[in-house]
Amino acid sequence: MSSTPYVINQSQARERLAQLDVPLILRKLFRDLAAGQAVQPAQQLVEFPQGVGDFINYLGVLAEDGVYGVKTSPYIVREQGPLVTAWTLLMSMQTGQPLLLCDAGELTTARTAATTAVAVDALAPLNARRLAIIGSGKVAQAHVHYIKGLRDWQSLRLYSPGLRESGAEERARIQGLDPRLTLADSREAAIEDADVILLCTSSAGPVIDPSSLSKPALITSISTNAPRAHEVPPASLNDMQVFCDYRLTTPGSAGEMLIAGEQHGWDARAIVGDLPEVLSGKVQRPDYERTVFFRSIGLGLEDIALANAIYRIQHAH
Repeated sequence: MSSTPYVINQSQARERLAQLDVPLILRKLFRDLAAGQAVQPAQQLVEFPQGVGDFINYLGVLAEDGVYGVKTSPYIVREQGPLVTAWTLLMSMQTGQPLLLCDAGELTTARTAATTAVAVDALAPLNARRLAIIGSGKVAQAHVHYIKGLRDWQSLRLYSPGLRESGAEERARIQGLDPRLTLADSREAAIEDADVILLCTSSAGPVIDPSSLSKPALITSISTNAPRAHEVPPASLNDMQVFCDYRLTTPGSAGEMLIAGEQHGWDARAIVGDLPEVLSGKVQRPDYERTVFFRSIGLGLEDIALANAIYRIQHAH
């Protein structure tokens, strides 16, 4: 018996996500991964001939909920700049029928920022007070939304070169994200004495050099889908305690890890822990004798877990 899946557009997805505790859903997901109740294959890159783009496919299974999903994201090269979209398809493991087709733009933004929030909560010093944010786009704003309540932040400093060209209205909107937030005039001013530094840029190359920090901090990085993109110098991995979202998949995709392995003698076995290990208590909170680096590439399972939660809301109506 065939069934027609719910089709959820971007604005519907945004509305549904606002009803969910996204970090809570992701914490459960990482614990399920640790317990063998979820399956996360490596992401799959399908390149177009002549280098005119690609599709990245992110697959996953949530056994407890009986769903399989795939998020597929094209990167289409155009004269006016690359086009990136994404859709998530959810299917039943019982009937083999499609349940939901969801525009994944909002899912991607929410799960990217909320995964960083889960990492910050698990890894940042409990007495962290100074938060720095590099970037000001939708993903950076979502980071502020999910992280602003995780510690007793005394200051939130945000720097983005793009804000210089922005009008007063956009600057005011960014500052309105939290009463403690100030806009820094430079990258150096933003990260000075920071306890936690969130890199939320679409830069394909290094944004900060961890060796220039005045004290050990937690640096989080999400990077972008440009080939081998990285937000810290690859060589710096040798001097940091490295964590990631999922050790089975991240080192094979994260640009700075690939380059560090090829050119700087870094080994993926040096990763201290991933989120399933940290959240299940297999790996301890870092000691901050050295700077801590958390790298997330985004898991298909994160999108699938959020799509599944949206499906539950939709199905209940």
